[in-house]
Amino acid sequence: MPSTTPPPLAGRVALVTGVSRSIGIAATLARHLHGLGATVVATGWVPHDAEMPWGTDPVTTAPFVIGQHDLEDPSAPGELIDEVVDEHGRLDIVVATHARSSHQPMTEVTAAELDRCWAANVRSIVLLAQRFAERHEPAPADQAPTGRMVWFTSGQDVAPMDGEIAYAVTKGALHQMTKSVDHALSARRIVANCVNPGPVDTGYAPPDVHRRIASMFPDGRWGTPSDVANLVAFLVSDEGAWIRGQVIDSEGGFQRW
Repeated sequence: MPSTTPPPLAGRVALVTGVSRSIGIAATLARHLHGLGATVVATGWVPHDAEMPWGTDPVTTAPFVIGQHDLEDPSAPGELIDEVVDEHGRLDIVVATHARSSHQPMTEVTAAELDRCWAANVRSIVLLAQRFAERHEPAPADQAPTGRMVWFTSGQDVAPMDGEIAYAVTKGALHQMTKSVDHALSARRIVANCVNPGPVDTGYAPPDVHRRIASMFPDGRWGTPSDVANLVAFLVSDEGAWIRGQVIDSEGGFQRW
């Protein structure tokens, strides 16, 4: 007989940002949360990928609609949260996977690039959190919180990343803000955490770099988007409610030296 137990995220609405590449973390995450029963709202920004060396890789099939939102625009985060709540009546989970990549070293980085990375990588997530708190319907005090927010850092606290200075310093801000933002969100029964997934194979590394990085893992392989999705699925589940305000290194034993 088929199981009558509802899937673990049934009835919950999840927003996943950064869903623009079929091989990317965000697309896998969104599909995984959908498979666990969540109503998934996905959004990305293809023009960012068009700027990057890896180029565009659009998600052509998905069991949910993928919108386009430029989160560098200061009005976009709040408007995005409002769109989700207005359409679905609630919002329980925000997984902010989007980021602006940048490859300017200290000798070349410009004020414009610093500003763009700050806007996309940090300001947008703070504004998403702010509006999420305003629109989230908190669980009653005698029940476990259902609100979740997750964002991502990049291990810049473990080893230098000065070849991509604007990216590194903004990811550092995401790392350091975790406890403060989680504490602020706790008043609305939202649990927040940050994940450092280590190197994840999303198709950006040329073959020689891919082989070298793979050899730096005990298992001889890169992290995969599914590895990241499995951790995030736990953090946004009922079982993950007791983990809050943490920066979680999930790097598969990556050995940088």
